[in-house]
Amino acid sequence: MSTPAVLTARIDSRVKALADKWCKSRGLVMAKFVEEAILDKLEESADMTELEGLRRDSIRPFRDVLKELAGFK
Repeated sequence: MSTPAVLTARIDSRVKALADKWCKSRGLVMAKFVEEAILDKLEESADMTELEGLRRDSIRPFRDVLKELAGFK
């Protein structure tokens, strides 16, 4: 198990109130909510990095792919 760390951030009081309400309605502790939100954002960022890499990949005409596949018969 990893060692817990303290994170301090100033956020809009309205955002904090909404987060408090959301956590209370689901019986969650704020720390867990924040940790999960950070992990979600990091995963989303990693996914975007992969997508950006895919967008930089060269593309080939479909007919070239078909010719290549025909050689595997």
